[in-house]
Amino acid sequence: MDYGTYRGILTLVILVLFIVIVAWAYSKRTRNRFDNAANAIFEDEKEHKKTISNEEKESEK
Repeated sequence: MDYGTYRGILTLVILVLFIVIVAWAYSKRTRNRFDNAANAIFEDEKEHKKTISNEEKESEK
Protein backbone atom coordinates (compact mmCIF):
# COMPACT_ATOMS: atom_id res chain seq x y z
CA MET A 1 0.00 0.00 0.00
CA ASP A 2 1.37 3.36 -0.92
CA TYR A 3 0.75 6.83 0.45
CA GLY A 4 -2.14 7.55 -1.93
CA THR A 5 -4.04 4.49 -0.74
CA TYR A 6 -3.69 5.57 2.90
CA ARG A 7 -4.96 9.04 2.00
CA GLY A 8 -7.95 7.52 0.21
CA ILE A 9 -8.79 5.29 3.16
CA LEU A 10 -8.43 8.20 5.58
CA THR A 11 -10.70 10.36 3.42
CA LEU A 12 -13.32 7.61 3.37
CA VAL A 13 -13.11 7.15 7.15
CA ILE A 14 -13.51 10.89 7.73
CA LEU A 15 -16.48 11.03 5.34
CA VAL A 16 -18.20 8.15 7.13
CA LEU A 17 -17.49 9.78 10.49
CA PHE A 18 -18.99 13.06 9.26
CA ILE A 19 -22.15 11.29 8.05
CA VAL A 20 -22.51 9.48 11.38
CA ILE A 21 -22.14 12.73 13.35
CA VAL A 22 -24.71 14.53 11.18
CA ALA A 23 -27.14 11.61 11.49
CA TRP A 24 -26.68 11.62 15.27
CA ALA A 25 -27.18 15.39 15.51
CA TYR A 26 -30.45 15.27 13.56
CA SER A 27 -31.83 12.08 15.10
CA LYS A 28 -35.13 12.24 16.96
CA ARG A 29 -33.57 10.85 20.13
CA THR A 30 -31.33 13.89 20.59
CA ARG A 31 -33.81 16.54 19.47
CA ASN A 32 -35.29 17.08 22.94
CA ARG A 33 -31.88 17.50 24.54
CA PHE A 34 -30.74 19.98 21.91
CA ASP A 35 -34.00 21.93 22.14
CA ASN A 36 -33.59 22.20 25.90
CA ALA A 37 -30.01 23.41 25.50
CA ALA A 38 -31.05 25.96 22.87
CA ASN A 39 -33.82 27.38 25.07
CA ALA A 40 -31.83 27.38 28.31
CA ILE A 41 -30.76 30.99 27.85
CA PHE A 42 -34.38 32.13 27.69
CA GLU A 43 -35.23 30.24 30.88
CA ASP A 44 -32.37 32.04 32.63
CA GLU A 45 -33.76 35.36 31.41
CA LYS A 46 -37.19 34.59 32.90
CA GLU A 47 -35.55 33.68 36.20
CA HIS A 48 -33.55 36.91 36.10
CA LYS A 49 -36.70 38.99 35.57
CA LYS A 50 -38.39 37.25 38.52
CA THR A 51 -35.41 38.03 40.73
CA ILE A 52 -35.38 41.68 39.70
CA SER A 53 -39.12 42.09 40.33
CA ASN A 54 -38.77 40.42 43.74
CA GLU A 55 -35.92 42.77 44.65
CA GLU A 56 -37.94 45.79 43.53
CA LYS A 57 -40.89 44.69 45.68
CA GLU A 58 -38.63 44.24 48.70
CA SER A 59 -36.97 47.62 48.21
CA GLU A 60 -40.39 49.34 48.15
CA LYS A 61 -41.17 48.06 51.65
